[in-house]
Amino acid sequence: MFSKSKKEMQTVEINNSSNIIGKGTTLEGSLTTAGNIRIEGKLIGSVNTKAKLVLGTTSWVKGNIVAQNAEVAGEVHGTIEVSGLLILKPTAVIQGDIITNKLVFEEGAKFNGKCKMDTAEQSANTKDTAATWKSNGSFFSKKSESQPVENVAKEPQQASS
Repeated sequence: MFSKSKKEMQTVEINNSSNIIGKGTTLEGSLTTAGNIRIEGKLIGSVNTKAKLVLGTTSWVKGNIVAQNAEVAGEVHGTIEVSGLLILKPTAVIQGDIITNKLVFEEGAKFNGKCKMDTAEQSANTKDTAATWKSNGSFFSKKSESQPVENVAKEPQQASS
Protein backbone atom coordinates (compact mmCIF):
# COMPACT_ATOMS: atom_id res chain seq x y z
CA MET A 1 0.00 0.00 0.00
CA PHE A 2 2.85 2.43 0.79
CA SER A 3 5.48 1.03 -1.58
CA LYS A 4 6.23 2.43 -5.00
CA SER A 5 6.25 0.23 -8.04
CA LYS A 6 9.59 -0.87 -9.48
CA LYS A 7 9.09 1.34 -12.54
CA GLU A 8 8.38 4.44 -10.41
CA MET A 9 11.50 3.78 -8.33
CA GLN A 10 13.64 3.44 -11.48
CA THR A 11 12.26 6.75 -12.81
CA VAL A 12 13.11 8.50 -9.53
CA GLU A 13 16.63 7.03 -9.59
CA ILE A 14 17.21 8.21 -13.18
CA ASN A 15 15.96 11.73 -12.40
CA ASN A 16 18.15 11.89 -9.29
CA SER A 17 21.26 10.68 -11.11
CA SER A 18 24.21 13.05 -11.49
CA ASN A 19 26.65 13.11 -14.38
CA ILE A 20 29.99 14.92 -14.45
CA ILE A 21 32.30 15.87 -17.30
CA GLY A 22 35.48 16.78 -15.46
CA LYS A 23 38.04 19.49 -16.03
CA GLY A 24 40.43 18.50 -18.80
CA THR A 25 37.85 16.25 -20.49
CA THR A 26 36.69 16.96 -24.07
CA LEU A 27 33.47 15.47 -25.42
CA GLU A 28 32.26 15.77 -29.00
CA GLY A 29 28.63 14.90 -29.75
CA SER A 30 25.17 15.18 -28.24
CA LEU A 31 24.64 14.64 -24.54
CA THR A 32 21.13 13.67 -23.36
CA THR A 33 20.13 12.76 -19.81
CA ALA A 34 17.11 12.79 -17.53
CA GLY A 35 19.31 13.58 -14.52
CA ASN A 36 21.49 16.44 -13.36
CA ILE A 37 24.72 17.18 -15.18
CA ARG A 38 27.81 19.18 -14.27
CA ILE A 39 30.34 20.17 -16.91
CA GLU A 40 33.81 21.42 -15.98
CA GLY A 41 35.46 20.41 -19.26
CA LYS A 42 34.90 21.08 -22.96
CA LEU A 43 31.81 19.99 -24.93
CA ILE A 44 31.37 20.40 -28.67
CA GLY A 45 27.76 19.49 -29.33
CA SER A 46 24.34 19.81 -27.75
CA VAL A 47 23.24 19.20 -24.16
CA ASN A 48 19.69 18.16 -23.27
CA THR A 49 18.58 17.40 -19.72
CA LYS A 50 15.21 17.21 -18.02
CA ALA A 51 16.87 18.32 -14.77
CA LYS A 52 19.57 20.83 -13.76
CA LEU A 53 22.69 21.70 -15.75
CA VAL A 54 25.69 23.30 -14.05
CA LEU A 55 28.53 24.71 -16.13
CA GLY A 56 31.56 25.36 -13.93
CA THR A 57 34.09 28.14 -14.34
CA THR A 58 36.38 25.96 -16.50
CA SER A 59 33.58 24.76 -18.82
CA TRP A 60 33.45 25.60 -22.53
CA VAL A 61 30.43 24.58 -24.63
CA LYS A 62 29.96 25.07 -28.35
CA GLY A 63 26.40 23.98 -29.10
CA ASN A 64 22.82 24.37 -27.98
CA ILE A 65 21.63 23.71 -24.44
CA VAL A 66 18.16 22.62 -23.29
CA ALA A 67 17.52 22.16 -19.56
CA GLN A 68 14.88 22.54 -16.89
CA ASN A 69 17.18 24.73 -14.74
CA ALA A 70 20.75 25.87 -15.35
CA GLU A 71 23.62 27.66 -13.65
CA VAL A 72 26.36 28.95 -15.94
CA ALA A 73 29.81 30.05 -14.75
CA GLY A 74 31.73 29.09 -17.91
CA GLU A 75 31.60 29.93 -21.60
CA VAL A 76 28.77 29.01 -24.01
CA HIS A 77 28.66 29.54 -27.79
CA GLY A 78 25.09 28.66 -28.77
CA THR A 79 21.46 28.93 -27.74
CA ILE A 80 20.47 28.28 -24.12
CA GLU A 81 16.85 27.23 -23.57
CA VAL A 82 15.78 26.80 -19.95
CA SER A 83 12.17 26.15 -18.97
CA GLY A 84 12.71 27.21 -15.35
CA LEU A 85 15.49 29.29 -13.79
CA LEU A 86 18.73 30.32 -15.54
CA ILE A 87 21.50 31.76 -13.36
CA LEU A 88 24.46 33.50 -15.02
CA LYS A 89 27.38 33.68 -12.57
CA PRO A 90 29.95 36.54 -12.66
CA THR A 91 32.39 34.46 -14.74
CA ALA A 92 29.78 33.44 -17.35
CA VAL A 93 30.34 34.36 -21.01
CA ILE A 94 27.39 33.73 -23.34
CA GLN A 95 27.73 34.17 -27.12
CA GLY A 96 24.25 33.29 -28.32
CA ASP A 97 20.57 33.56 -27.57
CA ILE A 98 18.79 32.85 -24.29
CA ILE A 99 15.23 31.58 -23.94
CA THR A 100 14.05 31.23 -20.35
CA ASN A 101 11.20 31.95 -17.97
CA LYS A 102 13.34 33.26 -15.09
CA LEU A 103 16.78 34.84 -15.31
CA VAL A 104 19.33 35.83 -12.67
CA PHE A 105 22.17 37.85 -14.19
CA GLU A 106 24.94 38.33 -11.62
CA GLU A 107 27.27 41.32 -11.87
CA GLY A 108 30.20 40.56 -14.15
CA ALA A 109 28.43 38.03 -16.40
CA LYS A 110 28.81 38.74 -20.12
CA PHE A 111 26.05 38.14 -22.65
CA ASN A 112 25.97 38.90 -26.37
CA GLY A 113 22.76 37.80 -28.09
CA LYS A 114 18.99 37.98 -27.84
CA CYS A 115 17.00 37.14 -24.74
CA LYS A 116 13.41 35.94 -24.81
CA MET A 117 11.56 35.54 -21.54
CA ASP A 118 8.10 34.20 -22.10
CA THR A 119 5.42 32.06 -20.56
CA ALA A 120 1.90 31.40 -21.82
CA GLU A 121 0.51 33.67 -19.09
CA GLN A 122 2.94 36.48 -19.91
CA SER A 123 2.16 36.17 -23.63
CA ALA A 124 -1.54 36.65 -23.00
CA ASN A 125 -0.90 39.69 -20.79
CA THR A 126 1.73 41.41 -22.96
CA LYS A 127 0.70 40.54 -26.50
CA ASP A 128 -0.60 44.07 -27.18
CA THR A 129 2.23 46.09 -25.63
CA ALA A 130 3.65 48.78 -27.89
CA ALA A 131 7.30 48.39 -27.00
CA THR A 132 9.96 45.80 -26.19
CA TRP A 133 13.51 45.67 -24.74
CA LYS A 134 16.39 44.54 -26.93
CA SER A 135 19.42 42.61 -25.64
CA ASN A 136 21.64 45.70 -25.83
CA GLY A 137 19.36 47.44 -23.30
CA SER A 138 17.68 49.80 -25.74
CA PHE A 139 13.93 50.21 -25.85
CA PHE A 140 12.22 49.97 -29.25
CA SER A 141 8.67 50.30 -30.47
CA LYS A 142 7.27 47.13 -32.05
CA LYS A 143 5.65 49.23 -34.76
CA SER A 144 8.99 50.63 -35.89
CA GLU A 145 11.86 48.55 -34.54
CA SER A 146 14.46 50.70 -36.26
CA GLN A 147 13.46 53.83 -34.32
CA PRO A 148 14.04 54.11 -30.55
CA VAL A 149 11.13 55.18 -28.40
CA GLU A 150 11.98 58.67 -27.17
CA ASN A 151 11.75 59.70 -23.53
CA VAL A 152 10.39 56.43 -22.24
CA ALA A 153 11.12 57.27 -18.63
CA LYS A 154 11.02 61.05 -18.44
CA GLU A 155 12.25 62.67 -15.31
CA PRO A 156 10.00 65.38 -13.88
CA GLN A 157 10.80 68.82 -15.28
CA GLN A 158 11.70 71.45 -12.72
CA ALA A 159 9.94 74.76 -13.05
CA SER A 160 12.30 77.58 -13.93
CA SER A 161 11.94 80.92 -12.22
